[in-house]
Amino acid sequence: MIRDWRARLLHQGTSVSETAKAYRFVRAVLMTAADDRIIARTPCRVRGAGEEKPDERPTLTVRQVYELADRMPGDCKRVLVLLAAFASLRWGEISALRRCDIDTESGTVTVTRQHVQLDTGALVVSPPKSRAGLRTVAIPPAILPAIRAHLDGCVAPDPDSLIFTGTRGGALRRYNFRRAVKWSEAVAAIGAPGLHFHDLRHTGNSLAAATGASLRDLMDRMGHDSARAALIYQHKTAAAGRAIADALSAQIESLEQADSDRPRVRCLSSTGPTNWSRRWGAVQRALNPE
Repeated sequence: MIRDWRARLLHQGTSVSETAKAYRFVRAVLMTAADDRIIARTPCRVRGAGEEKPDERPTLTVRQVYELADRMPGDCKRVLVLLAAFASLRWGEISALRRCDIDTESGTVTVTRQHVQLDTGALVVSPPKSRAGLRTVAIPPAILPAIRAHLDGCVAPDPDSLIFTGTRGGALRRYNFRRAVKWSEAVAAIGAPGLHFHDLRHTGNSLAAATGASLRDLMDRMGHDSARAALIYQHKTAAAGRAIADALSAQIESLEQADSDRPRVRCLSSTGPTNWSRRWGAVQRALNPE
């Protein structure tokens, strides 16, 4: 039954990642039922069905983030891109930010809620995805002037005013944002066709890991309860570091090889070859006493 249900989801076009999430949820429910002796045992026994192996998502360089931000129409959307990338925020988190959530004096943004779009199209405010999602993230000082200018010029003074809004002043919706900024054209223009908005958060996480941040600090910044995601970013950074080290090693070895092919010129002491020969003889006698 479970195997057929999973196969049907995949056949209907549900992604492997979403199918794995659904399977893990059903498995957790049925395992609880088995523990409570409501059923004899869980039927969720499809090997590997709960594993996710999504395709590797692209990341941007710092320069590309700024190039993308500069392609946004208006300073409001520009700041949104910078904050999403460099504070590692999800779409639902950044669209729900209020004036009171940003402290430009301490240079932080506090995430306490998110926007969730229901199947009906309605937007609701809910807590973050997990307890760890409730967090305060340090903002890079380099983008604080742009954020201050946006708060002063585009956001109402009420502490509960949304920082980023739609054209009519309401909550910003993902689809309307993509259409307004011509997202597909913008990401293609910076050499990242197919880039998703969530890849900005992916970029921020990768940049944070590259600074050598600890696992705990990465988890706090990303808003994850589990170390699994943070470890992935750390592993990628370590692999990149090893690739850099290997490339440097290849250059060093090439240089050493070139040096070894050159004729060697022996540098003698200023006291002349006779003194040098005597000293070398003394060293040999000390190493090999009779």
